[in-house]
Amino acid sequence: MTTMSTADLFEESAEEYDKWYERHPEIAESEARLVELMMKDAPRPALEVGVGSGFFAARAGVEVGLDPAAAMLRLARKRVNHLVRGTGEHLPFADSSLGSVLIVVTLCFAEDPVEMLKEAHRALKEGGVVVVCVIPRDSSWGSLYAELGRRGHKYYSRARLYSKQEVIYMLKAAGFLVERAAGVLRSPPPSAKLEEPSEELEGAGFVCIRGAKVR
Repeated sequence: MTTMSTADLFEESAEEYDKWYERHPEIAESEARLVELMMKDAPRPALEVGVGSGFFAARAGVEVGLDPAAAMLRLARKRVNHLVRGTGEHLPFADSSLGSVLIVVTLCFAEDPVEMLKEAHRALKEGGVVVVCVIPRDSSWGSLYAELGRRGHKYYSRARLYSKQEVIYMLKAAGFLVERAAGVLRSPPPSAKLEEPSEELEGAGFVCIRGAKVR
């Protein structure tokens, strides 16, 4: 039996995945506010790796979206100006051609997350930034999604969750200087209330870490 790839999974279930934002408005809005904050003064042009249906890219004013799933890119057309099919481990962009790179949750689905970050580093101009947003493994939301993954959930069973420190280590290994971090979703699952971003990371179920290219 052939195992479906992660890209094929999102290809097959793009519409269903996009409806997650409608089903979880408080979570989606809290996360979007954090992404907006971390991308507020980011240099342009900006790329989102794993753009999906374009929800976060639209909120952050990202001009370019990249995704391996054509069905996701079709959904993103209404939200993002320029779309490219591809993967974060092999960015189809020239050296030093981007101002910023946004990676929301995509890192946990990457075959080689460090290579993805190294590719972002290569494609960024000097002084460019990367914003990586994750569901920390060491949070109540991370514990929930990990358990759902163990039970065979079609999305979370494909995800490898990382701690905040692991993401920071990977950013440094890829050549980035970590500038700041902030989080939301401190309410334990399954319920969530609308939250404003905070630099207090303890207990946050969604965290964004920003790094700068300094060399």
